[in-house]
Amino acid sequence: MIFLGIDGGGTKTSCVIGDEYSLLGAGTSGGSNVVRVGERQARESLGAAIRQACAAANVNPTQIQRTCAGIAGGARPEIDGVVRRMLSEFVSGQIEVVGDMVIAMEAAFGSGPGVIVIAGTGSIAYGRNSKGETARAGGWGFAISDEGSGHWIGRAAVAACMRDHDEERAARSALLENMMKAWSVDSREQLVLIANKAADFAALVPAVVFAADAGDATARNVLTQAGTELATLAGIVIGRLFGDAVAVPVALSGGVFRNSALVRRIVDEKIRSAYPQASLNTAVIDPVRGALALARKNA
Repeated sequence: MIFLGIDGGGTKTSCVIGDEYSLLGAGTSGGSNVVRVGERQARESLGAAIRQACAAANVNPTQIQRTCAGIAGGARPEIDGVVRRMLSEFVSGQIEVVGDMVIAMEAAFGSGPGVIVIAGTGSIAYGRNSKGETARAGGWGFAISDEGSGHWIGRAAVAACMRDHDEERAARSALLENMMKAWSVDSREQLVLIANKAADFAALVPAVVFAADAGDATARNVLTQAGTELATLAGIVIGRLFGDAVAVPVALSGGVFRNSALVRRIVDEKIRSAYPQASLNTAVIDPVRGALALARKNA
């Protein structure tokens, strides 16, 4: 049998194709989170990633017998229906749509207990205990939540630079220069104009990380706060599901953790300080492998 796993994020879509035992091919494209990018962009991204993965695996899409797609909001019926309809245009066989945290949990822990903290374009903490009980914190959308996410970091970094400017703490900091380059603008005023439109704040994360690694204090403060926020989300889930359990496995997933050692360190320190029984795996999990595992498991 041929299986397809999909991780549809706000910035990137990842696909992997495999048989019962092996990984045969992979593909990537732009974001396919329907809420963030819209149906048209999501369809284009899904199609491009699937075609790329099929070409790499030397597989015809009609040979795919089961697909599992992890999408933010995938547990909501309206998102499930839209994604299923789009995927049916590209693949044959059964299609399952789940939340992005479900495939991340599968990649990190299989069917076992644990807490996964996801920080990509958005953010969420999600967990399951040995009784099968689940809990979540965060992930309510970039306008009111998604603490510590790529969107949150980019917005916080722009806001911090403008506060520095207002208080005359810095003229043109390394952080400001990096963000201007990322958005291809020449002035602080142009940066502000973009920021007050439908800006892609998550695209600024590499600029913030680069400035922080070079010693920029404002950038380091933003990433430290991001790590603190993410650790808080994890702590909420740990407290609700595990209490004083002997051991709580915790894993990380998403581009923020992949890009920033500082955020990983802060999350590690904060979680271990508040919950000594927690055991954090700082190797960043790839959720798309969990999607492929679920496609195989549920066949």
